[in-house]
Amino acid sequence: MRLNNLPSEFQQALPSLKKIQAAGYEAYFVGGCVRDVLLNHPIHDVDIATSAFPEEVKALFPKTFDVGIEHGTVMVLADNQETYEITTFRTESTYQDFRRPDQVAFVRSLKEDLKRRDFTVNALALTVDGEIIDLFAGLKDLEDKVLRAVGNPHERLHEDALRMMRGLRFMSQLGFSLEENTFAAILANHQLLEKISVERVHVEFMKLMLGSYRRDALLAFVETQCYQYCPGLAGGKEALLKIADLPERPLASESQVWALLLSVLQTPLTEINSFLKHWRCSNQVIKEVQQLVLGLKFRLEQPWTLQLIYQLGAEALQNVEELRYYFGQESQVQQVLASYQALPIHDLKDLAITGQDLLTACQAKAGKWVSLLLARCEEAVLLGELPNEKDQLLAFAKKAYPEILANL
Repeated sequence: MRLNNLPSEFQQALPSLKKIQAAGYEAYFVGGCVRDVLLNHPIHDVDIATSAFPEEVKALFPKTFDVGIEHGTVMVLADNQETYEITTFRTESTYQDFRRPDQVAFVRSLKEDLKRRDFTVNALALTVDGEIIDLFAGLKDLEDKVLRAVGNPHERLHEDALRMMRGLRFMSQLGFSLEENTFAAILANHQLLEKISVERVHVEFMKLMLGSYRRDALLAFVETQCYQYCPGLAGGKEALLKIADLPERPLASESQVWALLLSVLQTPLTEINSFLKHWRCSNQVIKEVQQLVLGLKFRLEQPWTLQLIYQLGAEALQNVEELRYYFGQESQVQQVLASYQALPIHDLKDLAITGQDLLTACQAKAGKWVSLLLARCEEAVLLGELPNEKDQLLAFAKKAYPEILANL
C-alpha cells in the first residue's frame, strides 16, 4: 500500500529522513503517527526509526540532544528548526519489573524493532516514498478495527504491563475492540498492573475516560479486572458499570472525569482529597474536583443560589451544568453564566472597600473581626442589599462592627 499524499507533518520531516538515508542507513516513520495518518486522525508526534546507531545519528546533525540515548533516542534539530526524536532499531531483553527492559540492544533490522511493539496497528512503518511496511497484518486489523498484540500477547504484556491500560485506552480513543487472545491475555495478567507506577496508570486511565468510545472501554476495564489494581476502584465495579451506561458524550476535562466518578461512587467530600492523592493528582486538580462535586451534589437537587454561583465561578459553573447531562438533567450553561455575569461583584477584590478601610473607619486594631466584617459587606452587596459603593459600605460596616465584635 502506498500513500500518494503525505501529510504536511511528514513532508516537513522528510529532509531529515533523507539525510539519514543518504548516509547509507534506513529511516522510516513508525508507530502511532502512521496509524493516525491511515485513520485520518490528527498527528500529535512524528516518530522516526532508523538503522543508524545513536552516535551515527548525532554525527549527521549539527544540533542534537540526548533525550533517551540509553534507549536509542536522540532528538535532532532539523533544518526547518523543528525537533524530531529519532530512535535506533532495537531489541529488548527480559523485563524483570514488567516496566523497563533489563537490557536494550541496538540492531540494523526494522523487523526486529517492529516485533517488540505493543499492537499490530502500531507496528506499521512508512517510507519516504509513502510505502506502508506491514509485517504483522496491522493494515487488516486497522480495517477491522481490532487491537491485536504483536506476536504472543502474554509476552508483550510481561514486557510492559502498562500495555493493558494502553489497549483499553485505544479502545476508547479509536473505537476499536480487543482481539480475543489479547483480551484473554489481559484478563490473565491483570494483576501485573500492581507493578506499574500510579502516575503511568493515571495517564492511561484519564485518556480512557476522555475518549469518544468510553462505554466499551470501561466495560472491558471491568471485565478484564484491571480496575482492581487502580487506586480506590477495587470496590467500584458497580459505579464503573453505571458510568459505562451513561450517555457517551465525551467528557471535557480531567476535573470533569474525577467529579463524575466520585459523584457516582458517592465518595464523601471529606475523602476526595485522599482519593485523588492516591492517584497523584495535583493540588489544583483536587481543588477543582472538590468544587465540582460540591456544586453538582447541590445542583442535582435544587436551583443555584447567588452565594454558590459567586463561590464557584464561571468555569466550575459551566462544568457542573455540563455534568448534569449525565444524570438525566438538562444542562443550562448559558443561563447560569448569564447569572454569574450579572453579579454585582465576582471576587472579594471587586468590593469597593478593603480591610484597611475598615481599620480606619472603625478606629480599631487588626483582628479576626476584619475578615468577618468584610464577608458581611461582601454578602450584602452580593444579595443586592447594598450597592457596591464605598461610603454606603463603610456606613453599613460601622453599624455592624459592634455585633461582629460581640460574637467573637
